[in-house]
Amino acid sequence: MASLLLISENLILQRPTYTARLIQKACISESAQCYHLEFALEDMEHFDFASGQFISAVAVDGNGKTQTRAYSIASATNGNRFDLCVNRVEGGFFSNHLVDLPEGDSVQVHGPHGHFVLKNPVTDSIFVATGTGIAPMRGFTQWLFPETGKHAGEDRSQGRDIWLIYGTRHESEIYYRDYFERLAAEHENFHYVNTLSRSDESWQGKRGYVQEHLGSIVEARGGISMSSPSVSTAVVDGSLTDTVVAVEVQVQAQPLSFDIHTYICGLNNMVSAVRDKLTGYGWHKKQIIFERYD
Repeated sequence: MASLLLISENLILQRPTYTARLIQKACISESAQCYHLEFALEDMEHFDFASGQFISAVAVDGNGKTQTRAYSIASATNGNRFDLCVNRVEGGFFSNHLVDLPEGDSVQVHGPHGHFVLKNPVTDSIFVATGTGIAPMRGFTQWLFPETGKHAGEDRSQGRDIWLIYGTRHESEIYYRDYFERLAAEHENFHYVNTLSRSDESWQGKRGYVQEHLGSIVEARGGISMSSPSVSTAVVDGSLTDTVVAVEVQVQAQPLSFDIHTYICGLNNMVSAVRDKLTGYGWHKKQIIFERYD
């Protein structure tokens, strides 16, 4: 399934579009019919965006109707270029339109959009993704550990521990596996975890769903770290006395500060399961940043 968000057509028509030419296309999973697409924006030297944001693509379908879909950018800023990770969808229009584009053809886009971006300053982080939800995670890691451009070789993570937990059904559907394995080999603070829900007997890695593999990370890390211990006092106090109200007011007046965040991208059921798992560990909702595409 493509990483997409439905966008209001009336809102889209008010935004200027740009011509994005497909310069390279590669199938990265035959079984899932997933394609890596690299675009360059014509007449633009730079396309600036924050890793994790998305673009909206616009095209007219076979019935003459203007269709618009949003796709997470699968890369960090790189001149006038951006990458997408798109699955063919049976009976669908837009994703199939993109993966069927010949190299050299173009599509209209606008953006960047979205607030699914890394917190500043960077903290220890857990990235959780399934399917094409890996796209913004690739953008995050390209920004954190740049391999090209003027920042090549820098470690923008500043030594923070970064975990990527990626879940899919079969081993043939582990998108960008070579890239993430190389990153983990080169950076001791980047930890790459794959888990398969329908693995065969030959699979030697982890099995099950992504939320099942959060516990070891969270427990080893100590779960939650907040700037003010009075937060927990207000939460667990059994009565709403004047004292408790005063404490709550004091806490609300001070910004919460966390030293670890989780970023989640995928289908709604997965996102909800991961959020429930983390809140069960006592995580605050502001520590959990997510994007759903169904």
